[in-house]
Amino acid sequence: MSEALDIVAETSPVARTGEAAARTSSVTALPLDAEAVKQLLEAILRERLKATISEEVAAFVQQNEQRAREFSLLERIVRVEEELKALREVQMTQFAASEKRFEAIMRETSARFEAMDKRFEAVDKRFEAMDKRFAALQWMMGLGFTLTVAFMGFLKFF
Repeated sequence: MSEALDIVAETSPVARTGEAAARTSSVTALPLDAEAVKQLLEAILRERLKATISEEVAAFVQQNEQRAREFSLLERIVRVEEELKALREVQMTQFAASEKRFEAIMRETSARFEAMDKRFEAVDKRFEAMDKRFAALQWMMGLGFTLTVAFMGFLKFF
């Protein structure tokens, strides 16, 4: 009860104006009726309720702002992870496509080298045929010179 009277004395209009300092003999000496006490208590409760509610609302807002920042950060992380996953899939498809291109190039190159090998084999066969012809021609020329020399020698003796 004395706490309530102290609060009433502190928050009463008389205490606010400084007139209570002149009458500091006792808080209980104030003649208060029920309606005045009710109004004083309502005023005190309103002020305290406003202060408490504003503090609670501020704390709630601050906590929700923190949660909103955390949620926003989590959303960003999820988006980054999804983008990385999509990028990884795109890279895998690009690597697969480039691998197919390299395989196609390798097949073309192998086909070209095989064609060149066939051409070189054909040229080698031509050189072998020419070599055989030159060998036959050389034998023919040698046989021709031998027969010519033998015929000239035969004509000199006769």
